[in-house]
Amino acid sequence: MADKGKTTAGNEDAKTGTPSAEAYVVKNPEAFARNIARMLEELGKAASAWVEPREKGEVVDTISEPMADMVKTFSKVGEYWLSDPKRAIEAQTSLLTSYFGMWNESVKRMSGEDDSPKAKTTDKRFSDPDWENNPFFEFLKNAYFITSDWANKLVDESEGLDEHTRHKAAFYVRQITSALSPANFLATNPELYKEMVASNGENLVKGMHMLAEDIAAGKGELRLRQSDASKFKVGENVAVSPGKVIAQNDICQIIQYDPSTETVLKRPLLIVPPWINKFYILDLNPKKSFIKWAVDHGHTVFVISWVNPDQRHAGKDWEAYSREGISFALDTVEKATGEREVNAIGYCVGGTLLAATLALHAQEKDTRIATATFFTTQTDFTFAGDLKVFVDDAQITSIENAMEKNGYLDGSKMATAFNMLRASDLIWPYVVNNYLKGKDPMPFDLLYWNSDATRMPAANHSYYLRNCYLENNLSRGQMELAGKTLTLGDITIPIYNLAAKEDHIAPARSAFIGGKLFGGDVTYVMAGSGHIAGVVNPPEAGKYQFWTDGPRDAGFDDWVAGATETPGSWWPHWHAWIRAASDEEVPARKPGGKKLKPIEDAPGSYVRVRV
Repeated sequence: MADKGKTTAGNEDAKTGTPSAEAYVVKNPEAFARNIARMLEELGKAASAWVEPREKGEVVDTISEPMADMVKTFSKVGEYWLSDPKRAIEAQTSLLTSYFGMWNESVKRMSGEDDSPKAKTTDKRFSDPDWENNPFFEFLKNAYFITSDWANKLVDESEGLDEHTRHKAAFYVRQITSALSPANFLATNPELYKEMVASNGENLVKGMHMLAEDIAAGKGELRLRQSDASKFKVGENVAVSPGKVIAQNDICQIIQYDPSTETVLKRPLLIVPPWINKFYILDLNPKKSFIKWAVDHGHTVFVISWVNPDQRHAGKDWEAYSREGISFALDTVEKATGEREVNAIGYCVGGTLLAATLALHAQEKDTRIATATFFTTQTDFTFAGDLKVFVDDAQITSIENAMEKNGYLDGSKMATAFNMLRASDLIWPYVVNNYLKGKDPMPFDLLYWNSDATRMPAANHSYYLRNCYLENNLSRGQMELAGKTLTLGDITIPIYNLAAKEDHIAPARSAFIGGKLFGGDVTYVMAGSGHIAGVVNPPEAGKYQFWTDGPRDAGFDDWVAGATETPGSWWPHWHAWIRAASDEEVPARKPGGKKLKPIEDAPGSYVRVRV
């Protein structure tokens, strides 16, 4: 039985209710010293793993360019505040006043003058009780929040900034404040400090060992592990829906999945996934698999599995991905099933390519795609979110120069950019857990998929950045593809336009506005959650919700206000929409039919190539 005068979990004295210092005192100095020496040895290995490829010329750091852009951006904010001495003094006074107020409150609490309940933060970075109970850590936490709010306010209230500069400044402030959180440092995080004391520094030894492994795995770059990758293998416990690769070329394989029903819809279903990630986000496991669910509901499902490109694919541009990807897939579907008409789905950038291809097909009188569904897809990039921070002419030119050497952009670059959109959730918790706590990340199939990055061919990626993010040519009717100028208004087939409410990559507002550009009937649906969980939401899970039937011809906010909310998954709603367009059924089809001989089992070999 624990001594009543001692601390419970080492946080607070049971009699006095005050924080206990016992949890912060090293109990075994000799073991602690040995582990610190071992930690330094592992840190040396990490440093060697970082330095060696740079000495060999295998890695060239480009950190100076984004740093220069950040300094340039902040200098414009600084110009506004420093150009007027009165304004600068007011800004400094505001910060100091907040600090003094916080100090006075701390003194009152320590002296017993103020015993009112403390306002608790919902920020999960500060969940340890000592962020509230220990005056030192409470002071650090409050100072952090005050400083962060003040920095954000400086950006918000800076006048004379163009929108792009303001957007970049706000984004960079969020990155800096996320990185400098006291929760990220050993000496300023009570949970980490207590962990170190309790294990006599063993956590740091393991953490630095993991750091060295992750830098070595990234060949000189930190490959931050977000999941225990050893627990997953493509084709064995992820991407396991049965099917066959029935065709392939230089840039993709076409997979047809085995039927699970006696009859199927006459119109096959073709899925065009993004090439920035791998298609098996739609086939993580049988319980989460949209592909399996669609097969079980009578769809003959075909999926494009994009190649993980190398130097040979440097010149493959959007026309190549349209012709050798989507058109090649349509030819394959017709050979395998005898059907010319298909229902098509495009996910993220795969949807943007599908939209461009549909506009091209409209001019070429190609009517094989009878309906189109877009998952979290942008066709108008006016409100494209924080990814626009990385896109201006200077930054794109820098990316193009970096791609010249190998003919592609390394997948880790895009993965880092996506993670930075939610750094407080996708970067720093794993830095703390892995390298400071020394704990292995939990096995999580979605994060395993997220780490399975793909490269981007130079010509393709340059075209995408310039035509979509920088110049917004598709929405303006100025995108040129295959010698033709594309107009989204030429697309008159039925459209199911799915957005996700909390999407940081393809914001719901952006998807909504882009959907207005099509020339036919558009059914806009907004799912709960974000870019992935909003899409991968099987009905059996009973999670989230979706919104439909907002007022026609309304703006986004009015549509949301007037829409009908339905609990659960949007998948059945989409399936009903598909059947409403055409519900004719035929006997189930085997992969390849009579004309195509299967090449290999799903998920195929292209998807197994790791960076």
